[in-house]
Amino acid sequence: MAFGDTRFLQRRRKLSAELAGKRIDAYLVTDPINIRYLSGFSGSNGALLVNKNLTASIATDGRYTTQIAQEVPDIEATITRDCPKALLDSVPGGTRVGFDANQVTVASFEKLKKAAPDDVTLVPVTGVVEDVRLIKDDFEIRKLTEAAAIADEALKGLIDAGELRAGRTERAIAADLEYRMRMLGAERPSFDTIVASGPNGALPHYAAGDRELSDGDLVTIDFGAHYRGFNSDMTRTFAVGNTTEFTKEIYDIVLEAQLAGVKVAREGTALKEVDKACRDVIEAAGYGEYFVHSTGHGIGLEVHEAPAASTKSTGVLKIGMTLTVEPGIYVPGKGGVRIEDTLVITSGAPTIITTTSKELTIV
Repeated sequence: MAFGDTRFLQRRRKLSAELAGKRIDAYLVTDPINIRYLSGFSGSNGALLVNKNLTASIATDGRYTTQIAQEVPDIEATITRDCPKALLDSVPGGTRVGFDANQVTVASFEKLKKAAPDDVTLVPVTGVVEDVRLIKDDFEIRKLTEAAAIADEALKGLIDAGELRAGRTERAIAADLEYRMRMLGAERPSFDTIVASGPNGALPHYAAGDRELSDGDLVTIDFGAHYRGFNSDMTRTFAVGNTTEFTKEIYDIVLEAQLAGVKVAREGTALKEVDKACRDVIEAAGYGEYFVHSTGHGIGLEVHEAPAASTKSTGVLKIGMTLTVEPGIYVPGKGGVRIEDTLVITSGAPTIITTTSKELTIV
């Protein structure tokens, strides 16, 4: 953490306010993503205790002695193998310590109970850090934008080099795209790259196989760059060689639906209304049964995080939230189309940080 950088303290301050409202004196964080969000520590083993008075303590094992000193200079670290126990040992009597019930297994909870002093009460809570993470700060938005730019540039390089073409396998294209992202600064892809051509495009979470692209195919590419802990997520669908009446029809419908979702994704809009805007277009065109997933999700330190835009979503969009808008049509045996952008919600129209053109491109 750079000198004068207070973003982690500010995040812990927001968490402390959440704790006060739940009558929690301290919160034990064991999820590595949430530890990184609240402290900057990126190691694989650790625990963080955040107190409602804004003090904090952190622990990790000996593998990360140097790393934690560099990443978390504002909190003195305890070096130990059993990180939760070390932090609970320091908790004063009568303290109510919250823990994330979604992250702690039954076996882990039993260990926590044994580690906690007798007069310390362990309180299961859910979503307190995730609620704070919903609204991205300026640093997060900047890093998410940089990650998205890496992915955009990698895809452009792939197309400009003529490597998205008939005769190449899905697997080769995925490997090429991931290599280009790494060479542009990504640590890794955000998730397994999807390259789904021809009939494989009807499988929303298909990966990339040995099928060769053929003229007349649609090919859907869903991918992202993991950069400095943050992720990007974008989907584009291309036509190989030429279009058919069917491929052009479903592409145009999905594009119209995607643009409709982006248009309504503004501060104060109910999340389910974003889903509805996309779904209404596809249903009106007669393809409603082929839109088989929700419309979008937040993105940040995780690829899929809150909020979610679906038929069952609650809540509204707020300034600083991120949201993907990714409607699709998937027709078994024939193929599919998905178009996805990542948005940052602002006081006006959302900022779209995935900038590759959505016009149908023939490769």
